[in-house]
Amino acid sequence: MVLTEQHRHFLRVEQCIHPGLFNFVINGVIAWLITRSHAALPLWGDGSIGIDLIATSLLLPLLTAVIVSRVIRGQVTKGKIAVLNPAQIDERGLHHRSAWVRGLVLAIVVLAIAGGPLVLLLHLAEAQPVDTLSYVGFKAVWAGGIAMLISPVIAWWALCAASISAPSTPPTPSTP
Repeated sequence: MVLTEQHRHFLRVEQCIHPGLFNFVINGVIAWLITRSHAALPLWGDGSIGIDLIATSLLLPLLTAVIVSRVIRGQVTKGKIAVLNPAQIDERGLHHRSAWVRGLVLAIVVLAIAGGPLVLLLHLAEAQPVDTLSYVGFKAVWAGGIAMLISPVIAWWALCAASISAPSTPPTPSTP
């Protein structure tokens, strides 16, 4: 399948690098706000690493799918992103499902292959409490990395869904 340069840039930069940086900052700030009153964070209990990583594994893909799908649908409708050629869209796939379903599927996948195994390994290793600032840094990098992996997938599904429902004659792109 051949993508236009606009679509390649959209997936590589706008839906990989930008979400990675955005989630690095946002999740770092959120982790700091939630944990700043603790000197160190245990794996389980009040302000725990385990609960935070599990919650992020579920919420990051779910919220990203819902928000990004709506944004991409709007960009396609306004002509800011070109619709895909019907030959580029698989007849099967999650792009035929709602953004909530797509997000839930990715949340389960992220929990199963990233968040869950990480928390399990920390538990089996009997992880000791971690300095708060060290955890905030780790959490920012971890969430940014997860976002870089899942955002292009979410964007592709959203672009496929928006392309299917787009009018047959897309609007001309507006000039700034």
